[in-house]
Amino acid sequence: MSVTNEQIDNFKLFSDWLNKTLEQKLPKGIIAFNFNLYEGAEETYDIQLIGSDEFDEADSDWTCTDYFTTGEDICYIRRTEDIKPWEKGLDYITSMVNRYLDEGKNGNILKDVSAIGIGFVDGDIEIIYSK
Repeated sequence: MSVTNEQIDNFKLFSDWLNKTLEQKLPKGIIAFNFNLYEGAEETYDIQLIGSDEFDEADSDWTCTDYFTTGEDICYIRRTEDIKPWEKGLDYITSMVNRYLDEGKNGNILKDVSAIGIGFVDGDIEIIYSK
């Protein structure tokens, strides 16, 4: 399967947003990150990063922390036909996060914690990285 220009553009957009976020002074004590996903009103998937000072794989409430958050600084990925269903959107964004962990400029900062999760704010959290 070939990579489309839109996928290249989306990964660059996501990487630039994540680089800017991770290059700011993050609070000490973050032990887990989560990528909160929202279905945006403008036909987008909206991505927010939170950092938590707690982590319990059996209880996803750790993702509700306000220890660190990008807040209103959101990364917007346009919902195209091939990723319109939320399950495909989740898979697509998860693949971008995994690619960033492998290739991203600051992937080491993300991987310096106990775990990284991803999920829609009203759904389940999937742990995609753990030490």
